[in-house]
Amino acid sequence: MNMGKRLAAEFLGTFWLVLGGCGSAVLAAKFGGDGNPLGIGFHGVALAFGLTVLTGAYAFGHVSGAHFNPAVSLGLWAGGRFAGKDLLPYIVVQVLGGILAAFILLQIAQGQPGFAIDGSQAGAFASNGYGALSPGGYSVAAAFLCEVVMTAMFLVVIMGATHGKAPAGFAPIAIGLALTLIHLISIPVTNTSVNPARSTAVALFAGPSAIGQLWLFWVAPFLGALIGGIACRWIGNENR
Repeated sequence: MNMGKRLAAEFLGTFWLVLGGCGSAVLAAKFGGDGNPLGIGFHGVALAFGLTVLTGAYAFGHVSGAHFNPAVSLGLWAGGRFAGKDLLPYIVVQVLGGILAAFILLQIAQGQPGFAIDGSQAGAFASNGYGALSPGGYSVAAAFLCEVVMTAMFLVVIMGATHGKAPAGFAPIAIGLALTLIHLISIPVTNTSVNPARSTAVALFAGPSAIGQLWLFWVAPFLGALIGGIACRWIGNENR
């Protein structure tokens, strides 16, 4: 497939992931206030992230492989599934797609009277964080470990579900459900990243506090992706 088309697919897919996942957190999680039955809450946000990957993979998987995540691209390279020469272009367009989604989300959110982003609060504008910016007040060590392990397992599921011997056509479902489960586990810890593009996109609008903690949401997912990709390559999941 032409590289330009592949990069366009990654841009649009990451745009959809950030708009759908982070949009659900910003616009719908607490709609009407705490305790309002119309708000989708914790579980709804987790499901929204899973649905963005599931639908995006069916829409763009045949074009670009549907990574939508710099850590996934890196992990697939480590697992022998992705060419190293394509890593940087993929990562660049993934980050840009996420930033555009976050910008559009901000324009929508500002249409509600009184909307404001308080960067000192955990999860401000769906941002990720640790310590005071962790939804549950988790330490930097706990947040780092959580992001490493969750990303590693995400790569294991991705590489297993897309293996040539796996049931055909079902990979997006398994991957989407895995991302939903990851969010159900780790939203209290870091507000769930496992995706540096997603974290970067909203941090840029959440303010200096979120930006100051952004390093963790690049380093830990990248480390986890390398672990997951290398582990799958070792056990034989690298072959299509």
